[in-house]
Amino acid sequence: MAARLVRRCCWRHLGAFLSTPSAVPASLLVPAGKVVMARALPQAPFALFHTPSTSSWADGFSVREQVEDSGNPEHKVIVEVIETAASPQELLQLSELHALNSNEASLIITQLSRLAVEKKLETESILQDERFQQLIAITDSQISQVWNNTLVNLLKSLYSLGVNSKRREMQSVEQEVLWRLRRLTFRQLASLAEFLAVRQGKESKLLNEVIKKLELRWTELEGTRTVVTLMGKVGHVSPALMDRLEDKALELAEQFNPDDIRKITLALAYQNRRCVPLLRALSYHLIQKHLELSLNVLMDLIFAFGKLNFHQPQVFQKIATDLHPHVPTMTPLEVTRCIRSFALLKWLSLPLFEAIAQYAMDNTKQLSVTHLCSIILSFARLNFQPSGSEDFFNMVHEELQSQLDGLEPHLLTDLVWSLCVLQQAKAPYLQRVLAPDFHSRIRGDQSLKAQNLRQKLIHINAAAKLESPDYRGPFLPAEMLSPAEPAGEKVTLLQSSLREALAGVLGSQDNGRFDVRTVYGWHIDAEMVVNSENKPLPLKDFAAPHLLRSEGTKPLPPGARRVAFLRWEFPNFSNRSKDLLGRYVMARRHVQAAGFLVVDVPHYEFLDLKLERQRTAYLKDKLNKAMAKEMAS
Repeated sequence: MAARLVRRCCWRHLGAFLSTPSAVPASLLVPAGKVVMARALPQAPFALFHTPSTSSWADGFSVREQVEDSGNPEHKVIVEVIETAASPQELLQLSELHALNSNEASLIITQLSRLAVEKKLETESILQDERFQQLIAITDSQISQVWNNTLVNLLKSLYSLGVNSKRREMQSVEQEVLWRLRRLTFRQLASLAEFLAVRQGKESKLLNEVIKKLELRWTELEGTRTVVTLMGKVGHVSPALMDRLEDKALELAEQFNPDDIRKITLALAYQNRRCVPLLRALSYHLIQKHLELSLNVLMDLIFAFGKLNFHQPQVFQKIATDLHPHVPTMTPLEVTRCIRSFALLKWLSLPLFEAIAQYAMDNTKQLSVTHLCSIILSFARLNFQPSGSEDFFNMVHEELQSQLDGLEPHLLTDLVWSLCVLQQAKAPYLQRVLAPDFHSRIRGDQSLKAQNLRQKLIHINAAAKLESPDYRGPFLPAEMLSPAEPAGEKVTLLQSSLREALAGVLGSQDNGRFDVRTVYGWHIDAEMVVNSENKPLPLKDFAAPHLLRSEGTKPLPPGARRVAFLRWEFPNFSNRSKDLLGRYVMARRHVQAAGFLVVDVPHYEFLDLKLERQRTAYLKDKLNKAMAKEMAS
């Protein structure tokens, strides 16, 4: 109602204004039934049209345009008429009532595009209307007289309306924009680049030229909104421009609000750009300034940090703490997305994970099998056992055992492997993946995905043999247990230092083996046999059931023990913790269950010792303590 009243008043005011010849310049007087309409700047048809409001139009105009605009007394009235038009028909009728110039025709086209988007109208009828064709003809005939800001919005409007890009008039507008790029403001270039990147992608010739201008004029960049928009919409097209945007974002880091930080981190994540200085600055200001974060911001931040493998404990703790009260109201998709991100970052927040375990028990009917599998995989990665472990896994078994046949092979293998990590794999799970018809599919397949699947099947086979005494088969055939060749792994400082120090413990090369690949799928850094007095014995003559092919056949002497040295690198632990990840907890259990006395060599202890004699003494002391503990038990 209010809009109609404003429109009626505008038409009446315009009629009264034009009814008196003295009210307008003589150049505007035309025959009866015709009214000349002044140039007005279009409004943005949708979010991609970044056009200033009426109060700040001068930002998009040149000095000459501002002077001309201020010299038109009828400008404000005409703008109100155009802006209050409620339908395409009202706008198209203006071309019949007024003699339009190219700027005015461009404004009407832009407003038509805005209405079509806002009201979700079919554009085909607009494009076929003869009056619309006249508007395009007017703009084409005087294209050089269209003002810069109006020209940019005209091009975007024509794209939005779906005008054929091969039409001569369309190409004329594109060419005019291309010629004027040097005269456009940085804001206009940024708006155009954003629109073209979404509409046309990297193949657009015009977009590439616009980006070149942005790269050359990046020092004109100002304002957080422009930085955030360009990083999210245009940065992926030009790595060089993204470098400049990251520098500018670092400079403006203190001014970003939480939603800006969310958009920037997502842009970096989707483009796989791990800009550590920028991420650190954003994290610092996020912690220092912003006390409460919305659920969307929290979810996107933890996802982005996980994808970029960026570790910031203070931020993780804040996100986990802020997410905790949201868990009961989250959707299953949000819960699984959240827990997978934390698992990827190796960050275990006990209150949050307990809340998610309770959520799974309270919302069993809402969780799909895929959601439940994601929760199990995440728990296994961090070796998390819920406080109500028995109730939780009873629910898991009840929901999953009847669904195993419907799972994709790789997901089924990951699920059973994770249950083995958590020591919850029952016979039906083991039988399903160790059956010949299941693993026969990957025989001979040398792809990386198939090799990873095969390795996990070997681990599951080891769990079935070593940790499931009631399990009777089937098991993997011997030909599948051959250790995979190491894929050119770099020798770490801990690995080389351990080998040097072990030389002093073994006394002779015959008393030990290094880099042992077992039939259980696990790697042992060094192996030795000691007698009851902790003296090393030669290995070659003794049977080695953990190897595919044993060199000797003799059993171990009475009181002798087989010892395994296992090094634990920094990535083997949870973030900022001395707790091993689930995979390595299972590896240690399996090696121990295979009859070894395990000597753990964590990086945080061994590398602190600088002298070789200190390291040798450390290993001997660890060995003696392990033997004493074994005898005491």
